[in-house]
Amino acid sequence: MDKIRIRGGRPLRGKIPISGAKNAALPLLAASLLSDETLVLRNLPHLADIATMTHLLAQHGAEISMAGEHPGGGHMGHVLKLRAREITSTEAPYDIVRKMRASVLVLGPLLARCGRARVSLPGGCAIGTRPVDMHIRGLEALGAEIELDDGYIIAEAPHGLQGGVVVFPRVSVGATENLLMAASLAKGEVVLENAAREPEVGDLANCLNRMGARIEGIDGDTLRIQGVDRLGAADYAVLPDRIEAATYAIAAAITGGEVELIGAQTETMEAVLAALGEANVNVQRTECGIRVGVDAGAKGGVRGIDVTTAPYPGFPTDLQAQIMALMSVADGAAMITETIFENRFQHVPELMRMGADIAVKSATAVVRGSGGPGGGGLHGAPVMATDLRASVSLVLAGLASAGETMVNRVYHLDRGYERLEEKLSACGADIVRLTE
Repeated sequence: MDKIRIRGGRPLRGKIPISGAKNAALPLLAASLLSDETLVLRNLPHLADIATMTHLLAQHGAEISMAGEHPGGGHMGHVLKLRAREITSTEAPYDIVRKMRASVLVLGPLLARCGRARVSLPGGCAIGTRPVDMHIRGLEALGAEIELDDGYIIAEAPHGLQGGVVVFPRVSVGATENLLMAASLAKGEVVLENAAREPEVGDLANCLNRMGARIEGIDGDTLRIQGVDRLGAADYAVLPDRIEAATYAIAAAITGGEVELIGAQTETMEAVLAALGEANVNVQRTECGIRVGVDAGAKGGVRGIDVTTAPYPGFPTDLQAQIMALMSVADGAAMITETIFENRFQHVPELMRMGADIAVKSATAVVRGSGGPGGGGLHGAPVMATDLRASVSLVLAGLASAGETMVNRVYHLDRGYERLEEKLSACGADIVRLTE
């Protein structure tokens, strides 16, 4: 099993290209099941989760082929052609779905196009229950008949999905995406209220419209979808990954360096950039993206701040572990409150192994910073990744630590960060992947 070795204390300096967003790419891939024509997706990241989704789509009968690379992309910017000319199977089996929770996103497209679906209950990172109840209740509101049997969601809509109003009891990105895809082929108007506003949801809606869907209210919390009889071909580029961009912004800050994030979009990162600014991190928009850096000698460098995760446009739960790593080397105390997932502090014991001063009570972590980036207070240690974002927080802490850090179970990282070691090494980090 691969490990990542980091020898910390080196400020990052240089440029980091930002890949396409994994959290946008996965529902876009699932959307290919809605049409019998070709969907071309550009700027796809090369990640384990993308491979899992394409494997699942192939199992449903989709024809998938590489169509080159995005100009200047190297390993980045993969282009795929997907055509689900005929759905040969409406079952999403446990052996595939257990690897990734986002696999449940095929439920809506299969049900809408074929009138039936049998989808395993999802697996993935152990950061909370993340139930599929809102997916199920929403589809039932559109006329589907659904039951759970032996760990599978059995859904039928033999006469097609009907128009209706779905009011989500709480914001759910996955449920919004599943219902958005299903509603595109429904008979009549579907209204989704309290819908997720994440940029990745908007990316999906824009792509569906490119395929011929009729969706209004994009980027708002009420989506109106006029169902159409069929969707057609489209050519669409995945938006840049705001979580990856923010992770590397924090990497620059935690090492006391400066990097330019090529392709990053400030408009999708406002809450994060505001938090970094409050923490005394310099953020500047450039022609190519965003420049982020820290003047370690100015007013004590990074300052401790309070952060509470929230649905977009609030501070993302997917960056909670990373900001906690940064606060571990900040000047002063910080309070981090997690409101989205109940088990998302599993990185805390591992950060504490590296010398972080963190106390958790219920959904809040109090972090007493060590006083500055670049090795102040943290020390290298062998640590274990527990989920995708937790794993990268350990890498960040390793970059700021004195000595050597060994991160185990890095397959979590490969689910969400493309060429992480290569991108960090190009900016001066001493980081290498070791294969046993």
